[in-house]
Amino acid sequence: MVWLRRTTHYLFIVVVAVNSTLLTINAGDYIFYTDWAWTSFVIFSISQSTMLAVGAVYYLLFTGVPGTATYYATIMTIYTWVAKGAWFALGYPYDFVAVPVWIPSAMLLDLTYWATRRNKHMLILVGGTLVGLSLPLFNMINLLLVRDPLEVAFKYPRPTLPPYMTPIEPQVGKFYNSPVALGSGASAVLTVPIAALGAKLNTWTYRWMA
Repeated sequence: MVWLRRTTHYLFIVVVAVNSTLLTINAGDYIFYTDWAWTSFVIFSISQSTMLAVGAVYYLLFTGVPGTATYYATIMTIYTWVAKGAWFALGYPYDFVAVPVWIPSAMLLDLTYWATRRNKHMLILVGGTLVGLSLPLFNMINLLLVRDPLEVAFKYPRPTLPPYMTPIEPQVGKFYNSPVALGSGASAVLTVPIAALGAKLNTWTYRWMA
């Protein structure tokens, strides 16, 4: 049954990596395509940190080798850059898809697993917290380098954008004065149980394939 277990494992990795790419496109769509960039950055931070945690923890515990979380984050990064190029080739603006900075947070996850001598519970608690705290900080560069979201929204109107989502006026700072701080706090809390889910998925895979 080893072949079935490994096949399921690699299939899961591909599915999660592809879904992370789709999630990036959808989350980044509303960040950089409307005037709600700062408010949506919180949602972007939560979605990307939890997606990274569930797949990276699963992969890390499956192999038991520190460094595989970084490898997983690299896979997601490559997939997303391919998707970014595809959307750009279709005529969408270059800023339509923002590629999240997953790799540094994944490196912290690997470092936690290595420093705690492959302790699963410390990986979930400390590693998950570090991912949630660090990912919004590393991704702040996306907000600094991207073009004015309001300009992009009016220059490239989406035909599928519902009327109530049509940009009217800038909303920067209206709801949250510090999206990075709020994103880090919310992500740090939510990433821990999602990391635990990744660990539990690994256990379920072994039991199912036993």
